Amino acid sequence: MPRSFDLTAEYNATVDQVHGAFTHEDYWLARLADSGADTATLDSMRVRPDGGVDIATTQALRADRLPAVATQLHRGDLHVVRSEKWSPVTGGEAHGEITGNIPGAPASLLGKAALRPTEAGSRLEFTATIEVNIPLVGGKVETLIGGALAELFIAEQRFTAAWIAENA
Repeated sequence: MPRSFDLTAEYNATVDQVHGAFTHEDYWLARLADSGADTATLDSMRVRPDGGVDIATTQALRADRLPAVATQLHRGDLHVVRSEKWSPVTGGEAHGEITGNIPGAPASLLGKAALRPTEAGSRLEFTATIEVNIPLVGGKVETLIGGALAELFIAEQRFTAAWIAENA
């Protein structure tokens, strides 16, 4: 049964500044380099004429770095293919759809995000649904992925805040 996770990140930057970072190739290349993955690639990036942006990435972890439960269910290195599609900023907000999957594994992630203004800057609200279609252990793996997702979300928030501060 799929599991949902709600995550929130606060920024001392405006919606336009955070969204603007998402439209810079340099941001994505630096974010991927900082991700902790053994390899990470920016597979495609397109800033649409309306100001929205579509990004596709692949990140890989070597098999020897994976938790034991993951190596029992997936042989070899783990590749995570991720897609983010962000709307343009409209009415002070931007909305995103994030998907992720692991080729060759029965695992997927589907998420919705909203970037909204706050008095101090902006807030990114993210709801993700993780589904692992493996009888008996799927729920345990979903919880494991959810914990890793929360850690990744925090790291990406910190990176984005620092990148904006350095590149504003």
